[in-house]
Amino acid sequence: MRPDLALSEVDPGSFDGVVIPGGTVNADKLRTNATARELVRSLIAADRPIAAICHGPWLLVEAAVVAGKTLTSYHSLRTDLVNAGATWVDQPVVRSDAEGWTLITSRRPDDLPDFVDAIAAEFLVRTS
Repeated sequence: MRPDLALSEVDPGSFDGVVIPGGTVNADKLRTNATARELVRSLIAADRPIAAICHGPWLLVEAAVVAGKTLTSYHSLRTDLVNAGATWVDQPVVRSDAEGWTLITSRRPDDLPDFVDAIAAEFLVRTS
């Protein structure tokens, strides 16, 4: 599948939120992308929710936005997240509204049903 637009073309105000995918290689490449880090900060400033699964929270660490948040991720990210000022918990899905913005996180693909339900519930609240 080909992308519709490049990260540099994304207008944060045009999106209702974003889901950051997991996977070690993809997440590692994404977190080193300055445009991706700035997009995360812009979405937060625009009051858009962010959801991240598995290794996806690495981008949030690099964007320096996890301090004060409670979240989950793939277990190997725990130290990175704690060192960045987050509280890490081992739960299928975690919603955090701390620091004035909404973050929904999940640990791994087995947790996808709970993760998708939490994202859907967030958008139902925002559109009603």
